[in-house]
Amino acid sequence: MGIAEIQEEIIDEFSMFDDWMQRYEYMIELGKSLPLIEEAYKTDDNIIKGCQSKVWVHAELEEDKLVFTADSDAIITKGIIAILIRAFSHQKPQDIIDANTDFIDEIGLKEHLSPTRANGLVSMVKQLKLYAIAYQTQLN
Repeated sequence: MGIAEIQEEIIDEFSMFDDWMQRYEYMIELGKSLPLIEEAYKTDDNIIKGCQSKVWVHAELEEDKLVFTADSDAIITKGIIAILIRAFSHQKPQDIIDANTDFIDEIGLKEHLSPTRANGLVSMVKQLKLYAIAYQTQLN
């Protein structure tokens, strides 16, 4: 499944909830299902700069697709990175680079986060795209 289709699924899932408390609960559940990063990758090099909480992300290339694993010390943040990983993991680096992130606005995520969490969200997206650029460069 491509990034756009996954993003549409996420939009559909979030539209089922009437209020933001339900959406936060859903994000927390998504965070619990996050493919966890190995302890060996919980290093300063893998911490996303610009996040209020600690968020570690690791990327590996498997059969020309990027696979992300992550973890966070905060449950909401863990849910946010879980959404992003769901959208971008197991995709080709160029597709990640080219993907738009309008789905974040469509589910209303940015507007319902504190300013520091919203900045962290932007930093997470930026880091995933930087990984994709680095791996795409290797492939060329």
